[in-house]
Amino acid sequence: MATDYDAPRVSQEDQPANESLEAIQAQRSATTQTSLIDVEDSDTAEGFDLPGADLSHEELLIQVVPEQEDEFTCMSCYLVHHRSQLAREKNGNKYCTECEG
Repeated sequence: MATDYDAPRVSQEDQPANESLEAIQAQRSATTQTSLIDVEDSDTAEGFDLPGADLSHEELLIQVVPEQEDEFTCMSCYLVHHRSQLAREKNGNKYCTECEG
């Protein structure tokens, strides 16, 4: 028979001799907690955009800032980083320290 040496040691004195199945189940159900979902009244379906929703009348205003002189675009992750994060440059392609790490 295999022995699990990582299992906690339990002496015969700590184990109850003849505990009934009903008592064990009652003890487990008393100690287990029920999970409740916290739902607020303000949570409605209005906050969700469904696929195929018509958003043609919406206009987004985003200011696009061009890449600065002290920045570069990583050719692996395509994120703009500061020059201090430049790990290597090969054939004009620049790679950040996160992608090269």
